[in-house]
Amino acid sequence: MYSYFSKLLIITLLLAACSSPKSISKTDTQTVDNLKAHIQYLADDKLEGRRTGTKGEELAMEYISKQFKTIGLIPKGTEYYSQSFPVNDGKQMDGVTEFIINGNKLEPGKDFFIFPFSPDQKIEALPSVALQEVGMPWFFDLKETLETNKDNPHFDLVDYIRTNFKGINDRGAIAMIFYNTSSIEDKLAFDPKDRSEKIAVPAVYVSKDAAKKYFSDKSATLNIKLRTSISEKNRTGHNVIGYIDNDAATTVILGAHFDHLGYGEDGNSRNTSHEPAIHNGADDNASGTAALIELARILKSSNATNNNYLFIAFSGEELGLFGSKYFTEHPTIDLKTVNYMINMDMVGRLNDSTKVLTIGGYGTSPEWSNVIRKDYFNLPNKVKKTGSSLTIKFDSSGTGPSDHTSFYRKDIPVLFYFTGLHSDYHKPSDDADKINYAGEQVVVQHIYSVIESLNEKPQLAFLKTRETQTTTSARFSVSMGIMPDYTFAGTGVRADGVSDGKPAQKAGLQAGDIIIQLGENNISSLENYMQALGKFKKGEKTKVKFKRGNETMEATVEF
Repeated sequence: MYSYFSKLLIITLLLAACSSPKSISKTDTQTVDNLKAHIQYLADDKLEGRRTGTKGEELAMEYISKQFKTIGLIPKGTEYYSQSFPVNDGKQMDGVTEFIINGNKLEPGKDFFIFPFSPDQKIEALPSVALQEVGMPWFFDLKETLETNKDNPHFDLVDYIRTNFKGINDRGAIAMIFYNTSSIEDKLAFDPKDRSEKIAVPAVYVSKDAAKKYFSDKSATLNIKLRTSISEKNRTGHNVIGYIDNDAATTVILGAHFDHLGYGEDGNSRNTSHEPAIHNGADDNASGTAALIELARILKSSNATNNNYLFIAFSGEELGLFGSKYFTEHPTIDLKTVNYMINMDMVGRLNDSTKVLTIGGYGTSPEWSNVIRKDYFNLPNKVKKTGSSLTIKFDSSGTGPSDHTSFYRKDIPVLFYFTGLHSDYHKPSDDADKINYAGEQVVVQHIYSVIESLNEKPQLAFLKTRETQTTTSARFSVSMGIMPDYTFAGTGVRADGVSDGKPAQKAGLQAGDIIIQLGENNISSLENYMQALGKFKKGEKTKVKFKRGNETMEATVEF
C-alpha cells in the first residue's frame, strides 16, 4: 500500500464471517500452506524488495506467471501473462554532462550539478567571475539572496533562480553559474522530480569547495568548458494478468499489487536508519498477491461460473498506482463488461484478538449491503463468538491508497480488503514470519463467499461516493481536494479526479486540469505542489492557475 495512506472514515460493525467453518478443514489447511509458500518466496531477500523495474520485480513476475499457468489461467497480458508499462522517474544528468575549469574536470553531483530546467548545450568561454559580459557565462553568489530571505518561511530558492533569471539570455548571458559563500546552507541538489519548462540558458550550481578553489580570485579569467545534457529517466514495470473464461457476459476483476519498496530508493520508506536495507513487504503486499493466486486456484474449480474472472497482479502501486492506472487506460478486456473489482492490499496481519477486517468501497454499489449481510450487523447481540468471527469496519469511499481507485474512476463498483496498519508498515521489518496465515485464509474465504453469493446476480449498479484525502497531511493543514495523477510526466500537477465540495471543485477545476501555479508559487512537480500547500492555512484565499487543454485559466480557491 503506497505511502500516502489516507485516514479511513469507518463505521464499526460485527459479523460472523460468511461461510467460515468453526474448524480448519483439509482444504483450508492446503490454502494456508499455499499462502505461506507464496509469501515466503515473494518476501525473500533474493527478490530485494520487488521494487518496480528491477530484477526482483522480474523474479516476482515470473513466479506469479508460473502459478497462473499451473492453475490453468489463460494469459491475458500483452506479452503472454505480462503487461509492461513505463514509469517516469523524472530527469537525470546524462553521462556526457561535464564542467571543466582551467583544465580540471569537476565531478558531477559532488562538485557541481545542472538544474533540471537547463537546455542541452555545449559552451567554451573565457569569462571573469567579476564581469557580466555579453556572450559569456555569468556568475552569481547566492549569499546576499539567502541572507535577505533567511527569515522568510515562504522563500523558495529554486523557484527564485528559475523565475528571476528566466530571461537573462536577453541581457547577453550564455549560462548562469551559481555558488554560495554564505554560512547559510542553501540545501540545493539535483532534483529529478523538477519538471519545469526549460529556460534559454544552462543553470549550474557549483559546490562550496569547488567555488572556493576556482572563484576566490574574482578578477581572474577562467577557461571554462561546459556541456549540459538532461534527459528523462525511465524504467519499465510489469503487471501480470490471467483469465478464467466461463463464456459469460460479465467479468469480475480481482487484483493485488506485488511490488514493494526495494531498498527504499524512492523515498517512501519509514525506516529510521539511513542505511539501505531490503524492504521485503510480506504484508505489503505479498499477502494480497498470495490471496490473489489462491482465489484463482479456488475459482478455477468453482461452480460460480456466471462471470468470467480476470486476475491482475499490479506493479508500480507504491509509486502511485502506475500499474492499475495503465491497465485501466490500456485494458486487455472490454471494461464495459466488468461487473465489479475486488482489491486486496495488506491482508496478512489479521489480529487474533480483535479480528478487525476493513472493507472499503462499500458505497460503490447498492448490492454490497445485500451480499455482505448488512441485516446481521443490526443484531450485535447475536454475533457468534467463534474462532473465525470477524469485526468488520466499513469505509464507503471508492477511492483510497490502493489500486481499486483506478477502477472506481472508470465507474466500476469496487471492494477493498485490508487487515490494518502496523508498526512494520513500509519498514524492513515487514517479514514473512509476522504473517497470520490462518487469519489470511479466513479473509480469502470471506472474499470467495462474496463472489459466490453474487454468482446469480445481474451486473452490479455503480454509485459515486465521497473521495478520501489521499495524501499525508503532516506537511500541510489544507487540501485542494484533487487526486493527483502520479503518472503525469509533464510540468505541473494533473488532477486525476476532483472531490465534490472541496476547494478545487468550488473554484471550478475539473479532472484533467493541470495546476501550474498556486498563489505566487510556480508548480512544476507534485513535490513543490505539496510544499506550496504547506504555505496556506484554512480560510485563506489564493489564485490558482491551471491549464485545460490548450487554454490557461485562473480561478480563486478558498481553503
